[in-house]
Amino acid sequence: MDTILKFTSTKKDGNMAYHVNDVKSTVDKNRLKLSQKYNFDISKLRYMNQIHGENIKIVDFESPLLIDNCDALITKEKNLPIMVMVADCIPIFLSDENKKVIAVVHAGRNSTFLSIVQKTALKMIEELDCKGKDISVYLGPSIQKCCYEVSEELENIAIKSFGKEFCQNRYLDLQGINIKQLNDIGIFNIEVSNVCTKCTNDSFFSYRKDKSCGRFSIVGIIK
Repeated sequence: MDTILKFTSTKKDGNMAYHVNDVKSTVDKNRLKLSQKYNFDISKLRYMNQIHGENIKIVDFESPLLIDNCDALITKEKNLPIMVMVADCIPIFLSDENKKVIAVVHAGRNSTFLSIVQKTALKMIEELDCKGKDISVYLGPSIQKCCYEVSEELENIAIKSFGKEFCQNRYLDLQGINIKQLNDIGIFNIEVSNVCTKCTNDSFFSYRKDKSCGRFSIVGIIK
């Protein structure tokens, strides 16, 4: 019986991203150690050049290792690990145990405003025959409404688009907006990490605390 697994790296695992100020060989070593720690094949890992957009790709073993201009990956392939990298943005993991389909989503503010998690779930439903009632969602460690202060302009956009309940004194509840988007299409099995990357602890990279920081990751795999 196939099993769906997800792993969340921490600062102790090191930086997982090539696009920040780090040496490629160091990132390679960090990724290799992570794959050994959680027993997946690093040579098969699919990851993204994340651009804060709404592009979503279904990947298989014919797909390139690096998926360019993309903020969400979906797969139904066994033993094909997929990864999202963040430092304050919300890393989201979706899974359908019945159809054995998984997805990872990079949900920063812009992608959240573009409804990327809802669009990813709908792609799972429409193209891979998943059902909303069978989809489970995990919102990983990220900056939360206690610390996510935005401009008055962005607050007004959020209020107009999603409602006043997601904004308080220019502090934005990105988690709440993503949950609403999922609820609107009948997905209610949602778990949310209570870790704010900026203030809760020092286990995860936070761009708002250190603009030269690395990125931690969520990796999903069907085994």
